[in-house]
Amino acid sequence: MQIDLQPTLASPAILLRPLQADDFPSLYAAASDPDIWQQHPDPNRYQLEIFRKGFFASALSGKNAFVVIDRATDTIIGSTRYYDWNPETRHIAVGYTFLQRSHWGTATNADMKKLMLDHAFQFAELVWFHIGMDNLRSRKAIEKLGAVFSHQEARLVAGVATPHAHYKIERPRYPD
Repeated sequence: MQIDLQPTLASPAILLRPLQADDFPSLYAAASDPDIWQQHPDPNRYQLEIFRKGFFASALSGKNAFVVIDRATDTIIGSTRYYDWNPETRHIAVGYTFLQRSHWGTATNADMKKLMLDHAFQFAELVWFHIGMDNLRSRKAIEKLGAVFSHQEARLVAGVATPHAHYKIERPRYPD
């Protein structure tokens, strides 16, 4: 099955388009606020070289990442991506998501996840979300979208095994 992990997805408020190399300055400007990463397993991701090597390089080379653009201002406000696509089980994960604080508590995250879920469920049966155990803000946000806690499991973050909460949404239960 041929799938597109980097389509352009749009709603009236936001645009998700494939990440490009020349997006680095604008994306780093959106990511350089330490408060964004405070509850993240890699809280130093706001630092230039850590962001460049630990986030941006893998996002660009994976050909599965997006920039999130606020359509009202035409500015990059964050990023997200698909990963861990398994064609045999038809499972995929959505994550590596961050948004500028100006968009916290708004409909932006739900809008972005809806665009991604609508696209993913054209080919996937289950979507996973892997969230650092201590990232309560992201865990609450994903629960509001209907994701269900499945289990806890360690994932590598900057080369260190870090406990993560694994949430899922199954195709038959979406868009409940």
